[in-house]
Amino acid sequence: MRNYKLKINTKNKKYSIFIGKNLIKSLDKLLKKENIVFEKCLIISDSKVPFNLKNQVKKKLNKKNTYLMNFNSSEKNKNLKNIQNILNFLFKKNFSRNDCLISLGGGIAGDVSGFAASIYKRGIKFINIPTTLLAQVDSSIGGKTGVNSKKGKNLIGTFYQPKLVISELEFLKSLPRREIICGFAEILKHSFISDKKFFKWIEKNTKKIINNKDYKIINSAIFKSCKIKISFVQKDEKEKGDRAILNFGHTFAHGIEAASNFSKKINHGEAVLIGMYLASKLSKDKNICSKKTLGKIINFYKENNLPNDLKQFSLKNKLDKIIELMKNDKKNVDSKISLILLKRIGKTTKPGRIKMTPKQIKLSLKKFT
Repeated sequence: MRNYKLKINTKNKKYSIFIGKNLIKSLDKLLKKENIVFEKCLIISDSKVPFNLKNQVKKKLNKKNTYLMNFNSSEKNKNLKNIQNILNFLFKKNFSRNDCLISLGGGIAGDVSGFAASIYKRGIKFINIPTTLLAQVDSSIGGKTGVNSKKGKNLIGTFYQPKLVISELEFLKSLPRREIICGFAEILKHSFISDKKFFKWIEKNTKKIINNKDYKIINSAIFKSCKIKISFVQKDEKEKGDRAILNFGHTFAHGIEAASNFSKKINHGEAVLIGMYLASKLSKDKNICSKKTLGKIINFYKENNLPNDLKQFSLKNKLDKIIELMKNDKKNVDSKISLILLKRIGKTTKPGRIKMTPKQIKLSLKKFT
């Protein structure tokens, strides 16, 4: 099985993304190769990451002033209070702009660490080592950082690109099936919005991915998914245009997560799967996609037993609240909710083209929820 190296070039920064096996064992060499130098380092580690892997990262950094801070990753802990805790530690240890903050964990740890790195002394070095499939295929790429508020998800944050991303397959071996499906949601999304051939490949390999056994296939899925994400980020780093296509299903998903009070009963990937399912049904209801396209998506969900219903998570009676929370989405204009809908597999509507009132969405959704 080969390892991959991808390059991402934005207006503000160029950096490498490494994907494969035994990358942590070569961490010191990768840092030297990418010319990343620092004296002090704080590792923000997800508490779920196995101790031996945390220790391996710390050992390979081979720095006297390397500190480890464990972070209990949950949407409820993704808040300004925990950002302040990180900043206080950096001040206490007198970190300079030339020092480094490393995220070792999933998307939540990456969002929190990246945000802290972006605002401490107006920016210090940041390295992302994603340990979940979701983070490896999506949140570690593109520089979005932030925390939640009572009004919704990721409403406080910055765009801040890392110096380096290392996606080590070894971390995935300890993940439960539910976490793998969570990451699979973003892989599937990338095929829906951009690549029909990739979707056909996914159809053949879904079981191998979600059963977390075939790492050659999983490695390829991460690589293909990252290439799609990079193509959007490079064209539109600050989400002023086509990068918003990556939010297919996410306007619903963020409303669902907020309506559940960021409960562990539903994770981000499950909310995205339901969000994409609802967005696809809405696409057909608005005559944007064909009955055949919707049928293909419905059958795919059924065949692979993927979450598709609010009832599964006891959220059926919270539809009004979900739509109300969708009004807080960052991409909305005026009083209408901006949506990305599906034309066909591999092609979506353009950002800003579809705007609906909460009442219009509610009337459509009530036909099929």
